[in-house]
Amino acid sequence: MGILQFFTLFGAMGMFLYGMNLMSSGLQKAAGDRLRGFLSAMTSNPFKRVMTGVGITALIQSSSATTVMVVSFVNAGLLTLVQAIGVIMGANIGTTITAWMVSLLGFKADISILAVPLMLLGFLFSNSKKNQYKNIGELIVGFSLLFLGLSFMKESVPDLKQTPEVLEFVRTWSGYGFGSVLIFLGVGTVLTLILQSSSATMAITLIMLSMGWIPFPMACAMVLGENIGTTITANIAASVGNHSAKRAALSHTIFNVFGVIWALILFRPFLSLVGKIIEVMGFPNPAADGFSVQTSDGPDATAALYGLSMLHTLFNLINTIILVWFTDLIAKAVSKLVKEPEKKEEKPYRLKYINAGPLATPELAVEQAIKEIIHFAKISRNGLGYARAAINENEPDKFEELRGKLVKYEEISDRIEYEIASFLNAVSEGEISENTSYRIKAMYKIIGELESLGDSGESISRILSRRNTHNKTFDMETIKRINAMVDLVDSAYSSMIDNLVMMENSTLEEISNAYTAEERINNLRDHLREEEINSLEDNRKNYQTSVYYMDIVSELEKMGDFMINISQALYKCKLKVS
Repeated sequence: MGILQFFTLFGAMGMFLYGMNLMSSGLQKAAGDRLRGFLSAMTSNPFKRVMTGVGITALIQSSSATTVMVVSFVNAGLLTLVQAIGVIMGANIGTTITAWMVSLLGFKADISILAVPLMLLGFLFSNSKKNQYKNIGELIVGFSLLFLGLSFMKESVPDLKQTPEVLEFVRTWSGYGFGSVLIFLGVGTVLTLILQSSSATMAITLIMLSMGWIPFPMACAMVLGENIGTTITANIAASVGNHSAKRAALSHTIFNVFGVIWALILFRPFLSLVGKIIEVMGFPNPAADGFSVQTSDGPDATAALYGLSMLHTLFNLINTIILVWFTDLIAKAVSKLVKEPEKKEEKPYRLKYINAGPLATPELAVEQAIKEIIHFAKISRNGLGYARAAINENEPDKFEELRGKLVKYEEISDRIEYEIASFLNAVSEGEISENTSYRIKAMYKIIGELESLGDSGESISRILSRRNTHNKTFDMETIKRINAMVDLVDSAYSSMIDNLVMMENSTLEEISNAYTAEERINNLRDHLREEEINSLEDNRKNYQTSVYYMDIVSELEKMGDFMINISQALYKCKLKVS
């Protein structure tokens, strides 16, 4: 094997992987809304969980992306562990579609002949002004590169029959009986670990089998190893997550390892079953004694390719059919293996939905961000409660305690804004649709306004602190008026949070509730200001006390402005997305 051929082989592998990533990216962006629909379909029904996993993996052409997504959602509390296990099972079935696609199109139909013309078509679509066509163009180009890379890989692989000594070396490793099965199982595992793609390893295995490098049983052993290797990606993603995420990733490992164990125990009968099915399809039995691939384009090669794809599919189907009934048991087992950390008092600034990094599927990562923003809004509303308590507190020590909490909440708001913004930055760097881009821009606006709400709460505490320093107090009537203003601001919070939730469910039709809340706040502010001016003119109020009072009213009115800005950002985004 010459140096040029060596680099061509690895270059072709790179083209294959890049094409797969590009195709996956185009599919994700083109089907972003449908992906979110799949996610919302999660129910207590085990069948629907499995089918959701199959559907998402079929759409994005990556079981690793699906499992990482599931781990992230468990980490975020969007999925229960039991739900996640069902989806992971489905993802393992969905990933077998890639093997069939490569076997049927890459080896038999020779799509590579059409690759360049398809690239032209993809280029034309990519230059369209409509974003949906651009996504389709990216999908077509990725599809073309995938099969062009596969074609180059086949052509770059040396013919071992022309180098008998190398062929004999490979066959030596196939001559240790069940020991060889374990060796090639390890080869499949290691290759998948290196490439971080079971689909790529599957393609390599199919090529090796079709070229006659390895016999059919050893190729099957490699496929079993690939199923173990693919679990590593999910475990890496879970390593920075919470205990729930680690449990979900471990359940993926248990699922595949269990499958490999029974497949190894029943290795010969399992291969015989696969062989009989291929024989029924009208091809030679690849599991029969003495079977070997003579030519890469003959019926024996076709039988071997279909047999390997069938084994991959049957392995995951049978494994799912067996283990789907033991989902609860698997959940209990991983819960015992991954202990929940000792409970500590949960800090209000702890992010609930974002703490495992962006998802492998940016379109779905947006759902995490929306959940976190709603959580942020609720935290901000808690800060208003402390502001109300501080307004009504006359005891110095208790007031200072409340002031400390409001200062802390302002720091919390800064931190949450930064962490959500960092997450959105990372998501934006991925491949996202135009609609998702609009949603992210709206989110930047929203978290900025939520952070300003935290600033207002702290500002109110500073005004009260200055009042106390100058030994001024509010009479009961003044406190009553401020509380009335706080009530309206709290009502505006309810409207804002309702709109955020509706946006999450894509049901936001209008924001009249937010406009009504804002109008009431403005009207009350004007009324209170007029009353206070009249009181000053009649010398019924101390001027300095009145300044503190009106400063608080103004700050509360600002909070109303921030909240209407959030609802407006949501509505504008909804119009663009629609």
